[in-house]
This record gives sequence, C-alpha cells and structure tokens, in this order.
Amino acid sequence: MNAESICVFCGAQNAVPKAHLEMGAKLGETIAKAKRKLVFGGGDCGVMGAVANAAMQANGFVTGVFPRSLRDLEKEHQRISEIIMVDTMHERKFIMYEKSDIFVIMPGGFGTMDELFEILTWKQLKLHDKPIIIFNYLGYWDHLVALMDNIITTGFAREENRLIYSVVNDLDALLTELHIK
Repeated sequence: MNAESICVFCGAQNAVPKAHLEMGAKLGETIAKAKRKLVFGGGDCGVMGAVANAAMQANGFVTGVFPRSLRDLEKEHQRISEIIMVDTMHERKFIMYEKSDIFVIMPGGFGTMDELFEILTWKQLKLHDKPIIIFNYLGYWDHLVALMDNIITTGFAREENRLIYSVVNDLDALLTELHIK
C-alpha cells in the first residue's frame, strides 16, 4: 500500500532522550521528501513537534489535530499547513483516523498508548483495515510488544490479532513498510 497520508502517534514531552527527537525529525523530513502528507496530534513539543517541524522544513504538508482542552498543558503548532481544533480527545483520534492511510507509533507516553490501542481495537473489530506499525526505535516498545504477545499467548486476544499490526526496529524497516525508499 502506498500511503498518501501517514499518521504519526508520538510523545509530546521535551525532556526525552535526544535520539528520539532526532529520529522524529528524520521521519518527518523523510515523509515530506517522499511527498506524503503528515497527520499528527498538532502539538509543537517533544517528538511530535520534531516530526512536524522537520516535515515543514522539507516543504511537506502537515495536518495537526489539537484538542482545545490541552492548551493548559501544551500549545498547538502555529507553523503547519493545517490545524484542526477539536473539543475532545476522541474527536481528535477519529479525525486523525479519517485523514490517514497508515499509522506509525513512535515512542511516546500514555497518550500515545491510548492512540495505539484505540486504532488497534478498531482494526481488531474490523472497523478499518489500515496498516499499524509500531516503531520500536532503540527498543522503546519492547515491554509493550512483550505484553501484547502475552495477551495473545494467554488467550485474551485471538492468535490472528498478531497480524493486525507490525513491529519494526529501525528506520530502514519502517520506510520499507511505508513504501518509501
């Protein structure tokens, strides 16, 4: 699948290892140079800001979806192609889903996990068939991937659910999954 719009779920905290911010920037730049649209959470901080800023610097088209309720915690990005302001986190996730062909989950916090599990659950329920890629950069998601494996192994999810997402460990593998090279 050649994804026109790539949604990146990722963290919005600045106090994270520099390598994650740099990888976010590299991914954003690569998406833009491949002439793909970036869809993201609309913030201007952390990995989220790094992805968007790099995509914009590479003349990409960037859509941010930002809940008004987050304004007390972070600021919406002011220098992107399109910002969509919403009232709720659920509305944010739904619009991001509608505007995207594929989902990349980069390192992030509880919000990123919420986004991952909602889009994963929707796929499990056959509400969509869009690819979901967990970018396990520097082993960040190792424990989560092990937990997901345990959920399936112990029977709390069906064996075929292993096929509704993929896990990649490096940028080259991610770009292969995104059909960007």
